[in-house]
Amino acid sequence: MSVALVGAGPGDPGLITVRGLELLHACDAVVYDRLVAEELVDEVPEDALRICRDGLGQDAVDRLLVELGRELDVVRLKGGDPFVFGRGGEEAIALAEAGIDVEVVPGVSSIAAVPAAAGIPVTHRGVSDRVTVATAHAADDSEPDYASLARAGGTLVLFMGLGRLESLARGLIDAGLAASTPAAVVSRGSLPDQAVVAASLAELPERAAGLPGPALVVVGDVVALRERIAPAAAALAS
Repeated sequence: MSVALVGAGPGDPGLITVRGLELLHACDAVVYDRLVAEELVDEVPEDALRICRDGLGQDAVDRLLVELGRELDVVRLKGGDPFVFGRGGEEAIALAEAGIDVEVVPGVSSIAAVPAAAGIPVTHRGVSDRVTVATAHAADDSEPDYASLARAGGTLVLFMGLGRLESLARGLIDAGLAASTPAAVVSRGSLPDQAVVAASLAELPERAAGLPGPALVVVGDVVALRERIAPAAAALAS
């Protein structure tokens, strides 16, 4: 009996890995996040147990995985990659300490996949040679280290920033990032109803108001490349 922590990718069910799909097809139970595509949940056997973890705290999820993993082969299906802002490390530790075999199946992370779906490369020769990834909404509700983010250079990819976009933009500008820096919000990236708003950092909060989550914030000169890339990507997809 074992538990596999499987990354479901950024949203589009077609972006799960082959190994992840193999495990779904063979599991006895799946514990999944609310934002995981239903098409992936439907890939489990008809008699498999299906549990949405929505409403359960992390400690309760850990206990559930341990309990199920003692008796069944379980897939813990998580959006994006299990080890990128997915608390997969916490779950892996809880399972390992309980003596349960754990397999980690990486997923296509939103870090690069969501900007790519919007026509934004997170690195580009002569434009950005580095990527800084951070969360704009820490577990203790503290503000990000704006000074470090503003000094990082290259591209900033910020998770969980939609709800505090105004304070995020103001914090980065106050820390020294130019108000004119290109920035974008990618809402529901890789899904059919994906929406993208690109603007200067100063204008972004007003321009992106009303976008639904989940969303990723991208800040840096690479955002300006979208004007050249997105039309070609749209033509290939049509």
